[in-house]
Order: sequence, then structure tokens, then C-alpha cells
Amino acid sequence: QVQLVQSGGGLVQAGDSLRLSCAASGRIFSRSYMAWFRQAPGKDRRFVAAISWTGGATHYSDSVKGRFTISRDNAENTVYLQMDSLKPEDTAIYYCAWINSPRVAYHFSLYNSWGQGTQVTVSS
Repeated sequence: QVQLVQSGGGLVQAGDSLRLSCAASGRIFSRSYMAWFRQAPGKDRRFVAAISWTGGATHYSDSVKGRFTISRDNAENTVYLQMDSLKPEDTAIYYCAWINSPRVAYHFSLYNSWGQGTQVTVSS
């Protein structure tokens, strides 16, 4: 069982930056992935970015590519999402997630563990 605790988020203006953190504990297998999803009101939870726990392979949705950066600190068991050039359409609840798989997955239903979620609001 992997437990995920998120921090960060808040209210910012368009063009600003924010960093989200996700601290993991428990039995984290090396051949696994950590990811960020987001859910806007009335919409499904959608893939944002993912990183392999070892190797550092990263994946991004087209909507955030070039603006968001996912990274990890294995010594601290923490994954980060650096969000730059934020837009109002980035407003959502952001969730970190863990999947016990050596391959990235893009659908939320495939993930094994979830953080508690954190609100990100970008005003225009």
C-alpha cells in the first residue's frame, strides 16, 4: 500500500507559477510510475503528467507540454509538478497518483493510490 500526501496549490493570476508536491510512503516499487491528474468542475479526471520512479522518463498531456514540469526526488520519495505560465483553463483540483506498473498509463482508473487533491485556481 502506497500513501500519498499532497501540498501546494492556491489562487494565482494568469501567467504566474505554482509548484505542487506529493510525498509518498509505503512500499513503492522501483518499476512504477507517479502521475498528476486534474479534474475541473463537471469534467472527468484527466492526465496531466507522469514520471517513472527510476529512469526519469516523463510524459505530458498536450495541454501542458512546455509549461509544466514533473520531477522527482527519490531520496525524499517526493514528486513535484512545477506549473509555469498558468492559464485560467488550468483551474482544477489536482491529484497525484501512483501505479504499480513499469509503463505509463493515461486513464485514472488504472492507478492504485491517490493523494487527497489540492485546488489550483487561476484568475484572468
